[in-house]
Amino acid sequence: QKLKSLINCKDQIGTLMHKTLLTFKYNLTAVLNGAELPYSNGCLEGFNRKIKQIERTAFGYSSFTNLLTRIRLEENENLYKENILT
Repeated sequence: QKLKSLINCKDQIGTLMHKTLLTFKYNLTAVLNGAELPYSNGCLEGFNRKIKQIERTAFGYSSFTNLLTRIRLEENENLYKENILT
């Protein structure tokens, strides 16, 4: 309820904040679900970021198989580091 009242606030705000609030109003059910529910796509977004970073630093692999191999190597290295730290 508080979030709805903040989004519908009529105070003087900047144009950028006004645009943001209009976006929130347009996607109100999604925003409320995101605030209430415990689900998140953060892990997936992080993995996508890692893949894009590998592609950027490699300047393109000669074959798709090489790219997949590099992604798997990076992921296994991260899993190994996590197991050592815990």
